[in-house]
Amino acid sequence: MKNIFISISTVVLVAVSLSCGGKGTSAYSSAGDTLHFKYAEHITMVRHDGYTEVSLSNPWKPGAELHRYLLVPRADSARMLNLPQGTVVYTPVQRAVVSTAPHCWLLDELGAANAISGVCDLPYINMMSVHQAVRSGKVVDCGNSMSPSVEHIVSLGAQAILVSPFDGVAYGQLDHIGVPLIECAEYMETSALGRAEWMKFYGALVGREKQADSLFEEVERNYTEWSQLARVSKVKPRVITERVVSGTWYCPGGKSSMGKLIADAGGNYVFADDGHSGSLSLSPEKVIDKAANANRWLFVGGGKEMLTSSQLLAEYKGYGLLRAFKEGQVYECLPSMRNPYFEESSFRPDFLLIDFVRIFHPELTSGTAPHYYKRIDNRVE
Repeated sequence: MKNIFISISTVVLVAVSLSCGGKGTSAYSSAGDTLHFKYAEHITMVRHDGYTEVSLSNPWKPGAELHRYLLVPRADSARMLNLPQGTVVYTPVQRAVVSTAPHCWLLDELGAANAISGVCDLPYINMMSVHQAVRSGKVVDCGNSMSPSVEHIVSLGAQAILVSPFDGVAYGQLDHIGVPLIECAEYMETSALGRAEWMKFYGALVGREKQADSLFEEVERNYTEWSQLARVSKVKPRVITERVVSGTWYCPGGKSSMGKLIADAGGNYVFADDGHSGSLSLSPEKVIDKAANANRWLFVGGGKEMLTSSQLLAEYKGYGLLRAFKEGQVYECLPSMRNPYFEESSFRPDFLLIDFVRIFHPELTSGTAPHYYKRIDNRVE
């Protein structure tokens, strides 16, 4: 979702005096101790004497840099006078505005919930702790991420703002007021583990490097073990995801992290041969033609109650042509406080993989049921 914060000129003078920053353009330095990323393709971290240099590659422009950060421990800030170009972020970040639910969840999981001083799109954050913090005044509700309260953001004295970038995004005056914009582009990684591995960067921002390393090791271990379990099965169900929205069926690209996750769970994604890493905007007819023989259909719902087969047919009659619909193999994920799908799945892809393995290979996981996804009532009235 776009996260564009509009500032005002009077804020600029105040904020510039508080922090420094700006996107660098000089050549990336290869000197220093490079931190190892095993799966992530769009991030590089190099530890130097007194600071850590983080380079984010532009996923929309191969060979270009999206952003460069210089993470400087507060204890070393006085002596770091000749830094290379890049956005300076003093760590640990103690006051952050977070505009996405997954990053709220991650900071809480890393033991850095106190670093969340402001949030956007509160109704879409399924975390009771965040809602309670807002009610108690510990966290400020900055409103809709498309038009947040500038006054609230400024009053927090934010040391960083976590935003979700997209191709061609412009942040307006906020790009010049001196508050570091942390461009959270992990969603453009082509593997679920690559996306989750960015937690090492976010851990470094809030002084929780060891916790992030430990958490990722757990994620990787679980993911690998369940993926190996799925390989035991000789059956690979054909899988289609999502459903029609306003006349368009949005499906994950074949090279997306979701596409790879389905494959790792032992599924045969109908668009696996597609070369896109983002979302595909397709006509319902094209999807049905491609996926008519898919025997597993999964989608994320947006209502308060799960849909029924009758409601799906009322929405689009073409669903009835899917083999999965005919055989009652339709699964819906209904995000809620009790089902924090959006909050967890980005950085705990092992949880989502386990769900998929249970749906694709019930013969390997008897006695257990999926957590995020539930099988819908297939009775047609």
